[in-house]
Amino acid sequence: MKQLPRLFMLLAVLLTMQLFLFPMWSITLVAPQYPDGITMFIWIDRITGDTEYTLQNINILNHYVGMKYIEPDSIPELQYFKYVVLAISLLGMGALIANRKYLYLSWFILVALLGALGIYDFYLWEYDYGHNLSETAPIKIPGMVYQPPLIGTKMLLNFEATSLPATGGWLFGTGLMLSLVAFLTYPKTSRR
Repeated sequence: MKQLPRLFMLLAVLLTMQLFLFPMWSITLVAPQYPDGITMFIWIDRITGDTEYTLQNINILNHYVGMKYIEPDSIPELQYFKYVVLAISLLGMGALIANRKYLYLSWFILVALLGALGIYDFYLWEYDYGHNLSETAPIKIPGMVYQPPLIGTKMLLNFEATSLPATGGWLFGTGLMLSLVAFLTYPKTSRR
């Protein structure tokens, strides 16, 4: 039982590092012309899809309504986010090695704040793509914007857009909560 907080913290760090292996977020579009849906996956360093043509198909759809093309190389977050994940993983390992209660809580607060900042940044990214439309778009509907939901499902013309954490996002969230559990289960007799 004495080593339980360290185990939770180790799991928290491992579940952070898995972001190098699994996508963080997914956006799925379902419409009559795409009855099976097309899904875009957002990783810490790239954007992929359920097929090799997903991003191309989404960009074609974006063209018709005047949305910007999604060009992963032009998104700064995809260039540096891997270093952020690596840094918080190393800080988590430091907290694990030091095995101090306040470090477990500090890591939880830091990562929770960075996670909230990342979600806010994602909202701004979606807002920009959904609201700043080209004046020369082939399809223009006055007052219509195409911002996908931050979390959940929303109809955009005849497309049902669903935006949810993907495998990496769910595991990362679980790891974050485990770091809080590490803090809460730290033995009272050895609190520091």
